[in-house]
Amino acid sequence: MEITIERARPGDAEVLASIQISSWLAAFADILDQDDLKKCTDRLSVTQMYEKLLERSIGYGYLLRIDQKPHAIAWWDRGSSPNQFACAELLCIHSLPDRWHQGYGSVLMERVLADMQAAGYRQVRLWVFEKNQRARAFYEKWGFVTDGRTKPGIRPIEIGYERCLHRTTSHSTPTYEDPIQKKCEED
Repeated sequence: MEITIERARPGDAEVLASIQISSWLAAFADILDQDDLKKCTDRLSVTQMYEKLLERSIGYGYLLRIDQKPHAIAWWDRGSSPNQFACAELLCIHSLPDRWHQGYGSVLMERVLADMQAAGYRQVRLWVFEKNQRARAFYEKWGFVTDGRTKPGIRPIEIGYERCLHRTTSHSTPTYEDPIQKKCEED
């Protein structure tokens, strides 16, 4: 069995959308109400989102293939908050449900974290639905810990996770005190 990971490129939007939709339908059926799930898995909307990201080169997308067949995706970018010094944000990691718990998400996560480090980031943050125990266990296995953040006004509740990437960078020292960054520098 051959596993390859490539950067997403223009023309991949339909494949990226298909994997995300399949994953969302399986993972969030008991988390999101059916109307919200239907809106979030609208094929045209999700495809157009990926087309826009790819056309504008926003963030970094990945496509994992098993024997040349698309199976999993991931997307990350620099942190969205202006005070997130040297912080990347994992926006999504999804795989087709028929091969969950077989290690493919871990293969993809390893690549994404390595690329974040190579790009000079010291830590990574993400959001996850509080009730998504499967994803939370996956992130915790990878060293992510809850950071006390919740997205205001979002239902169901999304909570923040973070982890250090354990690499020094050429970024300048922040002028504010970030306790997470301080912990990363001490590790």
